Amino acid sequence: MPLYTHERPTPHPAAAPPGKDVPHTSPTRDIYADALRACALLVVVFGHWMATLPRVEGGRLVGTDHLLRNWELAGALTWLVQVVPLFVFVSAAVSTGGVLRRLGEGDSQRRWWAGRALGLARPTLTYLVVLAAIALFARLADGHLLKAFNSSLTIHLWFLVMLLAVQALLPLCVRADRRFGLKAVVALLVVAVLADLLRAGVRHPAELLQLGARVEASAGGIGWINLLAVWLLPQQLGIAWRSGRLVGARHGAWLLALAAVWLAAAMASGYPVAMVGVQLAGNNMLPPTLALVGVVWLQVGAVLLTEAPARRFLERHPLPRMVAVLGALGMPLYLWHKLAELPAAWIGERTGLPIDAGDPGTPGFWLGRLCWLLLCAACLAPVMVAVVRYEMGRRRDVAATAATAAIVAGGAALFAGLGAALLLGAWPGALVALACVAVASWLLRARA
Repeated sequence: MPLYTHERPTPHPAAAPPGKDVPHTSPTRDIYADALRACALLVVVFGHWMATLPRVEGGRLVGTDHLLRNWELAGALTWLVQVVPLFVFVSAAVSTGGVLRRLGEGDSQRRWWAGRALGLARPTLTYLVVLAAIALFARLADGHLLKAFNSSLTIHLWFLVMLLAVQALLPLCVRADRRFGLKAVVALLVVAVLADLLRAGVRHPAELLQLGARVEASAGGIGWINLLAVWLLPQQLGIAWRSGRLVGARHGAWLLALAAVWLAAAMASGYPVAMVGVQLAGNNMLPPTLALVGVVWLQVGAVLLTEAPARRFLERHPLPRMVAVLGALGMPLYLWHKLAELPAAWIGERTGLPIDAGDPGTPGFWLGRLCWLLLCAACLAPVMVAVVRYEMGRRRDVAATAATAAIVAGGAALFAGLGAALLLGAWPGALVALACVAVASWLLRARA
């Protein structure tokens, strides 16, 4: 799991012949997998900051805009910076060994997932406590900054919802890989294709030429099946990479070629270019579409194609410590990076720094973006120091050994809390989410 600091990556996936399981008793870390996750995390953090455009009028912040609304080229860039498929892919690869070990030792699948959910709930609870306090204070004070960033402070939690859901099925996906191999990937792909075809109401082959446009114009409907099918696809591919079924530059080149054809066909049929959610530049995310599958091929293909030279580079250069630090900061950095926008906007507002530099093409726009990025990074640094110290000092709880009902109830409370934060924003979403996630943490935690 890309944001869990206790995960131990498995050995190099190419170490086993296709169809054979890599021995899962080795404690060695896979530096390539760690580096991929560290790079993806940095892309997410700086990408989110870059996409946020503060709007200042008369020296006062009046709202925020999004880069995708103002720069058409940014849509194509999301094929590279929308790295959630990469996170899921690598996460599955490094988690598979732990799944095999835990289940092989007689651990139940429900307790395995409870451990995952608890590891996510506890740091999320810390974030929600602080966010709820800030939101409450802002409501009692001026509150114009919170109003501008209200949804921005919780929107990134959607990833945790998706990750919890696909990780719940990881043991099942591992069993599917062992029994069916790459046929399990094909099965998920068939489901994703059928979901978009049915959503678009395609009845004749000629209508396939407008598949993307028809999907974009239709309600989610049966397409919501792809909320699992599409995100399970990189997970199944990650397991295949781990088991040695999908390795090497040859497989990477084939996937990149498939991605080029797939994305070209998707754009020609009318799918939106940007791989983001609603109200920005089309909707390839809610629910996920076949266009997003093209990004899966693209990113997995790039990982396989560059694996050998990247491993050689990592072996020659002393980067493991840097990669390990970024890996250890994964969960806190992801949770807290959006909060840095709030003090950055406050400082920019009072100092007159060019945080609002207009739109792309406007003189000084990119200088203003650099100023905004530096402000966000400077505001995040002390927060990270405090958060990491606090989290390291907390008692390490283990997952519940109670009845399945407690784990199911804890999982439901966790999903409900994250959903409330997504729908309601920092206010009042953080307060509702805080109560739900606190209950989830209590239910999932083992008690004497």
